[in-house]
Amino acid sequence: MAESTVAFRYAKSLIDLAKEKDKVEEVYKDMTFFREVVRNNRGLMLALKSPILRHEKKLNVLRAVFETRVDPLSFSIFNIISKKNREGIMDSVADEYVRQYNDLKGIQKVQVVTTQPLTEELRKQFISVVADATGKQIELEEIIDPKLIGGYILRIGDRQVDASIRNKLAELRLSFLN
Repeated sequence: MAESTVAFRYAKSLIDLAKEKDKVEEVYKDMTFFREVVRNNRGLMLALKSPILRHEKKLNVLRAVFETRVDPLSFSIFNIISKKNREGIMDSVADEYVRQYNDLKGIQKVQVVTTQPLTEELRKQFISVVADATGKQIELEEIIDPKLIGGYILRIGDRQVDASIRNKLAELRLSFLN
């Protein structure tokens, strides 16, 4: 079964249980904490994905790092995934939980890539336009990429609007070649 499908099922079960126990927010904080720790510690993720390490050792590592820092409900999913010998998908489960949480709360994550930081006015315009288009609360992530030359790239879920000068130049070059 595909990793994304398995991650979806674990995350769905976890969010359903969290709703039942009225701990959706606590588990969300724990999953974002887990994602942050894993992204900032490459060795931990490599250890979890390693086919050489036994799952008992991986569970011991998870206990040492997370057991006292996360809610018991959140740690229970770590324990279940470890017993199924699927520690390598734990980052995907955390990502999927966060995605499902955002869907539940009506939050849309949006990325805007520009050559320089957005002014407050532009930030409000992006948020307003996307909120009107999606009907959801917007969380805007800004990324600076000087290679764009100018303009912006807007990513909303799996859709992208590329209004960068780099893209316009590439289109112009292709039109000259044809």
